[in-house]
Amino acid sequence: MFEKFSRSWSLIKASASVLRSDKKLLVFPLLSGISCMLVAATFFIPAITGGLLGGADGERTGIGFYLFLLAFYVVQYFVIIFFNSALIGAAMIRLDGGDPTVADGFRIAMSKLPAILGYAVISATVGVVLRAAQERAGWIGRLVIGFIGVAWTVASFLVVPVLVSQDIGPIDAVKRSAELLKKTWGENLIGNGGIGIVFGLFTLVLALVGFGAIFLAISSENWTFLYVTAILLGVVFLLLVLVQAALQGVYSAALYRFASEGDAGQGFDKAVIADAFRVKG
Repeated sequence: MFEKFSRSWSLIKASASVLRSDKKLLVFPLLSGISCMLVAATFFIPAITGGLLGGADGERTGIGFYLFLLAFYVVQYFVIIFFNSALIGAAMIRLDGGDPTVADGFRIAMSKLPAILGYAVISATVGVVLRAAQERAGWIGRLVIGFIGVAWTVASFLVVPVLVSQDIGPIDAVKRSAELLKKTWGENLIGNGGIGIVFGLFTLVLALVGFGAIFLAISSENWTFLYVTAILLGVVFLLLVLVQAALQGVYSAALYRFASEGDAGQGFDKAVIADAFRVKG
C-alpha cells in the first residue's frame, strides 16, 4: 500500500509539473465555477421565491421537487462536464507535446456536445435516484446507497477522457471507463484521493490561519485589516479550488492515456508509470 501511495504521489507531482508549464488550464475550472453559480442562481432563486422549496419536508420530496432537481442536475452536470472536457482536451494536447490554447479546449468540448449532454442526463438520473433512495431508506440503507454512490464516482472517473478521445456515446464511455478502472483502480483511488487529502490539508491550514487573523482583527477593532484578510482568504481559497480541479483533470488525462495507450505523455516518468500499472490485468 505504501508503494501505491508513493507511486501515486509521483504521478500527482508530474501532473502539477504539467499544470505549471500550462497555467492557462486554470481558465476552464474558473469558468466552470462561475457558470455553475449562475446555473444555481437561475434555478434556486425562482424556486425559493415561488415556494417550491419553502414548504414542509413532505412537499420537498414530491414528484415536482424531483423533476426540478433532475432538471437542475442535468444543466449543472452539463456545464461541469463541458468545461472538464475542454480542460482534459487541452491537457491531452499538452501531454502529446503540443501547446494548447484555451480555444483548442473549447473546440474539443464543442465537438462532443451530444455525448456530453447524454452523459449529463445519465449522471443527473443516477444522482436523483440515489438521493430519492437515501431519503426513503434507514441508516443501513443510506450507508449501502452511499457506497453505491462512491462506486459510481470511481467507475465513471475516466468517462470524460474517454469521451474526449474516442468517438463513442455516453453509455459506451461509462462501460469503457469501468474497463479501464480494472487497470487503474489503485492509482485512480489513491491518486485522486491523495489530491483531495493534500488540498484538504491546505484548506485546513488556511482556515486556521484565517480564523486566527480574523480573531485578532476583531479583538483589536482593526477593520481595515479584517477586510483585507477576508479578501486575501477568499482569493487563496479560490486558487486552491482552481488548482485542485485543474490538477485532477490533468491526472485523469494521464491515467487514461497510459491505460489505453501505454504512455502517459510528456512530463511523466515512464518507469514510474510502468511500475504503477504492471500488475493490473
